[in-house]
Amino acid sequence: MSYDTQIPQAPHVAMRNGLGTAALTLGIIGTVSGLIPLLFWLAGILGLIALILGLVGRGRVKRGLANNKGVTTTGAVLGLAALILSVVGAVITFTAVSDAVDEIKKEVDAAAPKDPSSGTGKGDAGKGDAGKNIAKGLAAGDTAEYEDLKVSVSEAKPYKTDQLAEGNKAYQVTVVIENSGKGKFDATLATLSARAGKDGVTAEQVFDDKVGTGFSGTVLPGKKSTVVYAFEAPKDAKTLSVEVSPGLDHEASQWELKIG
Repeated sequence: MSYDTQIPQAPHVAMRNGLGTAALTLGIIGTVSGLIPLLFWLAGILGLIALILGLVGRGRVKRGLANNKGVTTTGAVLGLAALILSVVGAVITFTAVSDAVDEIKKEVDAAAPKDPSSGTGKGDAGKGDAGKNIAKGLAAGDTAEYEDLKVSVSEAKPYKTDQLAEGNKAYQVTVVIENSGKGKFDATLATLSARAGKDGVTAEQVFDDKVGTGFSGTVLPGKKSTVVYAFEAPKDAKTLSVEVSPGLDHEASQWELKIG
């Protein structure tokens, strides 16, 4: 007589891999969202959920209830990355908004009417008042002082160039901008113009291999930027009026220079 002996098999347990898959999916979406600063809030929410699901999924793997360890780990890591990107995006967004508000405030302040009596006289372009008052009639070597800048123009000296209209002479001036504030100054915003003689004829700027490049780059606090400009004026002109506009937040100052 023979007997067939069968060994009972352990019941099959279905793997519960859903949390790991969900963590990976949300982690990917959260990380991609985090690359766009304005979506920092979405990246933060999805990243947090992905991190939690990934950690819970890894717990299931350890207990033998799931077998997608790689997926859950990747989901948790991406969730953490999304959280970090959300913080960076929030900082970038709030900083941009703050800068925009400051710019709007400056524009409003610039458009507001100014009290003519608030000026501080010759050589001072509204120091302590963000440089909003125009200093007129400065002489060669005088300094126009703003809240964060100091601007000076040298005397006018004859300049030799072949690029002159008939009957004109050329004169060069040295302009110095000193950053006396605490922040960086964008020197590319500075512009110059000039007029010659008592009739205020426009003095065209001279451009050659020596002059005409203008201000460039950034001026750090406590540093200076020096540029030589040249203008052509009628031979009979006795004065050259040079106007310097340091930037959008600073009104122009004028220097009356003797020539001829």
